[in-house]
Amino acid sequence: MIRILAVLALLLAFPAAPASAQDPWEALRAGGAVALLRHARAPGTGDPAGFRLEDCATQRNLSGEGREQARRIGAAFRERGVRVARALSSRWCRALDTARLAFGAAEPHPALDSFFGDRATEAAQTASLRDLVARWRGEAGVLALVTHQVNITALTGIFPAEGEVLVLRPAGDGFELAGRVRP
Repeated sequence: MIRILAVLALLLAFPAAPASAQDPWEALRAGGAVALLRHARAPGTGDPAGFRLEDCATQRNLSGEGREQARRIGAAFRERGVRVARALSSRWCRALDTARLAFGAAEPHPALDSFFGDRATEAAQTASLRDLVARWRGEAGVLALVTHQVNITALTGIFPAEGEVLVLRPAGDGFELAGRVRP
């Protein structure tokens, strides 16, 4: 019951983009925005028993469709003139592969790691991620963050589809949702 109330509070605190929101691609082209991306298609939920972060063979990975989806995401950014100044990713292989296929490179960033299997770090990771978004001042381009559904939902209250991009704009000590790009 407490978890349901917490999710409801998040939904009220971070509603979907307002009707007056600008085109998400325009918000990205303008620079200074953050593209918060759920990794591309990786069938299943969570990770298999025996999962090891350093061994992609033990993880749930992108499908062929997911690899193509990640390439299409990157192509959409390039076709629309969106410059990615920096790409950070969860250390999970499906997130790193999404970032690398879409943006060419990615820096592993532990605050983006999934806490699906262990909620002990949820609050600290979410606070770190909120701070990262709020501090972004990338006039030269977009900060792309590739992570997992559970992380995005904890931060925004939104349950994104695989490959969906939430466009965030830093605002004060937090951020506002400037739009969504659905796969």
